This record gives sequence, structure tokens and C-alpha cells, in this order.
Amino acid sequence: MTEIHELSALDLAAAVRSGEVGPDDVVEHTLDRAERLGPAVGAFAHLTPELAREQAADATGRLREGGELPPFLGVPVPVKDLTMVAGQPFEAGSAAFRGYVAPADDGVTIRLREAGTLMVGKTTTPELGLPPYTEPDVAPPARTPWDPRRSAGGSSGGAAAAVAAGIVPAAHGSDGGGSIRIPASACGLVGLKPSRGRVSKGPLGVDGAGLTVDGVVTRTVRDTAAFLDVLSRPWPGDHYRLAGPRDTFLAACDRPPQQLQVGVLTQPVNVHEAPIHPSSLAAVDRAVRLLEAMGHEVTTTQVPFSPEEWDSFAPLWSVGALSVPIAPDREELLVPLTRAMRERGRSFSGLDYATAVSAVQQLARKAAAVWADLDVVLTPALATPPPFIGQMRNDEDPVADFEAQKAFTPWTSPWNMLGAPAIAVPLHRAEVDGVVLPVGVQLGATRTGEEELLLGLAAALEEADPWPTAPVEPA
Repeated sequence: MTEIHELSALDLAAAVRSGEVGPDDVVEHTLDRAERLGPAVGAFAHLTPELAREQAADATGRLREGGELPPFLGVPVPVKDLTMVAGQPFEAGSAAFRGYVAPADDGVTIRLREAGTLMVGKTTTPELGLPPYTEPDVAPPARTPWDPRRSAGGSSGGAAAAVAAGIVPAAHGSDGGGSIRIPASACGLVGLKPSRGRVSKGPLGVDGAGLTVDGVVTRTVRDTAAFLDVLSRPWPGDHYRLAGPRDTFLAACDRPPQQLQVGVLTQPVNVHEAPIHPSSLAAVDRAVRLLEAMGHEVTTTQVPFSPEEWDSFAPLWSVGALSVPIAPDREELLVPLTRAMRERGRSFSGLDYATAVSAVQQLARKAAAVWADLDVVLTPALATPPPFIGQMRNDEDPVADFEAQKAFTPWTSPWNMLGAPAIAVPLHRAEVDGVVLPVGVQLGATRTGEEELLLGLAAALEEADPWPTAPVEPA
């Protein structure tokens, strides 16, 4: 049999169900790789071997009993350390939360438990998940296994590092401005930001400004689709509710869409100018050739709103950082970027915040009008290769830090503002500074609820031009 760590999540689940490999073997193999490989890429804030072994034993018992089995029984899937797992550390990448233990499971944790997954650890995240790099003070920085000198991206950087290094086949992530798609591109993975309301924040959380949504990073489109089937079940009292798929999101991967109108956008959205690396443009060109060969109509499109209008996003982000409950005597433990964002959040009035909510909703209407004739917008996933560790984090000048973040990720946050789904796929590879790196493109739907379309399109691209799916073990 192929090595456990080389299997996709769906293939590993099938091997467990068939008895080809047992849950106990899976968990020990995974924990061994997590202990050996995890530190080199900063994948985990905490490992949870006792919980994982307990769940593996339960999975073995369910296999003996027979009957209907959950879809991912015995498959290891860690949870990002911005999400609660009852009885486990919950530090959100911050010294201000050091030693805190989660009192309950968040909803996505419950859904992953119900699906039969093994919770092997909490993955590394930057403080409060704010920047697109993962360099917390409380854990090692997350590095892409393709070039461990470079960042794995953020804020789901540890999750992406764990998958790309072949420790787990899938990992939970969350995305409030690109935090699934950024690390997916940095690490050569698939990362889908679902539509607003597709994955419930219940039963404990609420949607707030509606920017952040949960999902996974995986090595294949089909794995991403299958986990969306798991995570997209609603909870009572949901503020947003979308219609479900025609059958399943996984089945949508076998339905390539017919002749889509695709707009290509390489002009930055959130800044007037940003250096765009040739590899990012080459990735878009590669995608264009593939899409045209499939019969889709590809044209150039324009930015839907100005960088000044994009700034309406900033109050939501900074007030969101401020809304995290932190004791006054622990504020000094926060990194400078977080303190600066929280201080900026204090500068906004209630009216400012309400105006920002309305402004973002107006931008969604404006983008809908600009892109009315398009089904999908194709962009680079990132403007440049991932930065070297320490290159973007700037404790001396948090404003410059934030501006560098914007230039690195000029196309991801608009889809959080619009609420429509967007997926990053690692179509391209390029040699940069003597190392071959993956280079992703982003496919963003122009309407909410279009995950089936994106998954069908991404699966067709994967079939037409397969990317490497074997793990990349860190040097």
C-alpha cells in the first residue's frame, strides 16, 4: 500500500473502512511524523496525542461493530488554534492567552468529530489570526516545506505546513481576509473560502461582520469538496442560511461547468500599485491557456472598487481585533501589530463601525454590477512568493507591516467583503532564488452560493494539469 502520509483524505478514509490500515496505525504514524517533522515547519502550537489515541480507539470499535460509518473515520485532521477543542489548549497564537484551556467544542470541531476525524493537534496561527504570515511569539514560525526559509503564509499557516509536509492529509483553517487561500498558495495546496453563511458559526459563535468563514486546506480538490459536505451542515438560529448543493459538493467535482465567462484581473484591488512577481503572472497565463482549451471565454476585467473604497474594510478588521476579550493587565503581552490594530479600533465610534458595515455591503453591490457578465474572476493568489521568515513582520513599524501585508495579498480580502466563495489552486511552479516553489491562482465566484461551480472548475483544472500531491518533507 502507498504510505499512509501519501494518501489523500478520501483515500485514507477508504483504506480505513476496508481494513487495509487501522486507526491505531494511522494515529501512531501521524503522531510520529508530527513530532519529527512538525517543529521544522512550525506546524503545531500543541499536539494532542491522548485525545487522538482515544478517538482512534473509538474508531476501531466502530469498525468492529459495523453499520454506517462517518465519512472520515480514522483520518487525522488538526484544528487551528483560533478554534476551541474542549479540554485542550486555546491560545490563539498569543502570550495573552497562554495556559487557557477551551471549555467546550466550537461547532466546526463538533462537525469534524462527527465525521470521525482524529484531532492530533492545534495548528499554529499568528496572534488572533491577524496577519498573512504565521510568526507568533508563543510558537515557532510556520514555514512552507518547499523552502523552509520562507513563510507558510497565514493565518492558517500551521495548518498548511502540516498538510504540505505530509503530516496530515487535511487541516482545519479559517479565512477572514485570505487566511485559507494565502497559506494554500504558499504551500502548494487547495484552499477554499466558502460563501458567507455556508459554514455556520454555531452553536456558540455568531457571524458579526460576516467576514470570516471556516474551511480546510488539502492537497486535492475532491478532499476540499468532501470536507465542505461535512462542515456545511447548519445549526439552529443561523443568521445566514444558503441552499445546499444539488446532491453533494463532492459530486460537483464530476460536473465540469460549461462555457463560463471568466474575467482576468491582475491589477491590485486594495492598493494602487504593488510589485507583482513574474511567477504570479505566469500562473495566471497558465490558467488562461487551460480555461480557453476547455472552451471557456476569457477576457480582461477591471477592479470593482478603488483602494480608498477598500479601506472601508479596515474598521471592521481593527474593531474585530479590539473585540477579542483581553484583560487590561495582559494587553502588554500582545505583539505590536495587534496592539496597534486594537488602538486603531478604539478610534472608531459606533457610527463609524455602522458606516463601515454599510460601505462594505455597498461595495458588494458595486462589484456585482461591474462583474455582472462574469461567472468567475481569475487572479493571482499572491502578488509575490511568500516572504522569508521575519521579512514582513515589523514590530518597529506596525503601519508599514500592514501595508506590506496589503501588497502581498491584493486580491484575497475582496471576496471576504463580497461574501462569495473563492478557491486557490496550486497550478504553477517556478524557480525562485534557486528553489522551485508552488504558485497559486485564485478563482473567485461573482455570486454567493457558487461553490459547486468553483469545485467543478477547479477539479477540471486539476485533471487537465495535475499538480504535485506527494508530501514535501522539510529539509
